[in-house]
Amino acid sequence: MRLAIIGSGNIGGTVGKKWATAGHEVVYGLRDPSKHAGAQTINRALGSAEAVLLAVPGAAVVDVVREHAREIDGKIILDATNNFRAPKPHSWPELMNLVPLAQLYRAFNTLGWDVFANPVLSGVQPDLFYCGPEGRGRDVVERLISDAGLRPVCVGGVDQVDTVDGVLRLWYELSRIKGRRIAFKLLSD
Repeated sequence: MRLAIIGSGNIGGTVGKKWATAGHEVVYGLRDPSKHAGAQTINRALGSAEAVLLAVPGAAVVDVVREHAREIDGKIILDATNNFRAPKPHSWPELMNLVPLAQLYRAFNTLGWDVFANPVLSGVQPDLFYCGPEGRGRDVVERLISDAGLRPVCVGGVDQVDTVDGVLRLWYELSRIKGRRIAFKLLSD
C-alpha cells in the first residue's frame, strides 16, 4: 500500500519505519523535503497515496490540511496529532469541514513514539485504541495498526474521538508517574 506520512518526527518517523518494514511504500511529505532522506513535498507525497498519516504538531494540523485539502480529500486519513494547548487535543470539527470526503480516523495519538518503536512490553503486544467510520477504511486502518506491531481496538465511529483522547489523557498522566514505556491492553472473555 502507498502511504504518505506528513511529518517525519518521532511519531511519523517511527511509524513510517514500521510500515516500510511491513512492506508498504512509505513517502514522507514535508514542507522542506531536504530535512529527511527521500522525502518529497507534501503535495507530491499525497499524489498517489492511498492513506495518509498526519504526524505534524497538533497546533499546525488545520493549516496543513487547509493548504493541501484538495490532495487529501477522499483519502483515508489517520490523525495522530495532539494539541495539548487547545481545549481539546484534536481538531476534528475543522478537519471534517476541510476534507468532507475523507475517511478520518483518530489513531496513533495515545501512546508515546518509544512504544511504537518497540511495541512489546513485558512480553505483551499492546492495544491501540482508535475510532473512525465503518467500511473499507476501517479495514485499512486495522491492517496499518497491526503492521506497526499493535493490536487494533476500535472504540466506535467518529463520535468517539473524545473517548480515544481520554486514553491519551490517561497515558499522559500515567507516563508522568510510571515513565513513557507504558501501554494498555483490553481484556475480555
